[in-house]
Amino acid sequence: MSALLQYYHYKRPFALDGGTVLSELTIGYHTYGKLDADGGNVVWVCHALTANSDAVDWWTGLVGPGKTIDTQKYFVVCANILGSCYGTEAALFGQGEPTLVTIRDMVRAHQLLREHLGIKEIRLLMGGSMGGYQVMEWALMEPEAIKELFLIGTSASESAWGIAIHTAQRLSIEADPTWNTDHPEAGAAGLKAARAIGMLTYRTYSQFVAAQTGPADVLKGFRAESYIKHQGTKLVRRFHARNYWLLTRSMDSHHIARGRGGDLEAVLRSISQRTLVIGINSDLLCPFVEQKFLAQHIPKAQLIGIESIYGHDGFLTESIKISEYLSAWLKEA
Repeated sequence: MSALLQYYHYKRPFALDGGTVLSELTIGYHTYGKLDADGGNVVWVCHALTANSDAVDWWTGLVGPGKTIDTQKYFVVCANILGSCYGTEAALFGQGEPTLVTIRDMVRAHQLLREHLGIKEIRLLMGGSMGGYQVMEWALMEPEAIKELFLIGTSASESAWGIAIHTAQRLSIEADPTWNTDHPEAGAAGLKAARAIGMLTYRTYSQFVAAQTGPADVLKGFRAESYIKHQGTKLVRRFHARNYWLLTRSMDSHHIARGRGGDLEAVLRSISQRTLVIGINSDLLCPFVEQKFLAQHIPKAQLIGIESIYGHDGFLTESIKISEYLSAWLKEA
């Protein structure tokens, strides 16, 4: 049974990288397990684009009682990212385009929650995809507070490929004339199309052919067509177009060397934590070459590649393989 969603209300101004200052901030988060007396058993999970702070729910194979990230052993924290619609939205939406939120803004909100919870040290900071962006930024912003890192399906900066995909998704949302209105279902058609684009980058040719090939004697109503439409409808029921638009902008801003006076290689070399990097060999969105780059330049990094037909979604679906590697790596410490 999952823990309950909790809220931290920060009643002071919160400045964003883009220049906006929020008058206050509410952060939605989940915690699991108990904090040890010495505070040394904290695992902080950073979530990706459309996930939420209930890590036991969406990373089922990895986080929970008896799992690799054992909630009976560790004190596990996961905070909803700033700009999401699951508890940390704040006053980001007014007239016109949504306010710009960067990955660093999200991490600063995480830091506020860490202080509120009285956590002095994070034993393991972990995340996949966009969650990995937060992990790297946080490791650079508070190196003294974080001991180890786990990165999967992620990169040191958003690639031109990723930015192009996100732009296509935002164009789909913007083509829906309702997307920037106050209607409760604003932008639903645009979000459905954006999700369809996303699904093509999350999975692979092999996986679609294996799972979505239908009868040969039909002229319409194809299985793959139904699947893509179904995935779009599912997201529309639980997410909002303006949040999706904003968070893809947030991903585009990701570049750990921005403002740090060096190139990506130099900044990665400054990450001091022991780090496990896992990549999925079939990942189209954040290819394995990106994880190789991380491991090549982070001094204490170990690289593992996983064979999978699930592409980028492998960081969620290949939980058995991931658990084996992560468990072994944690024991080595």
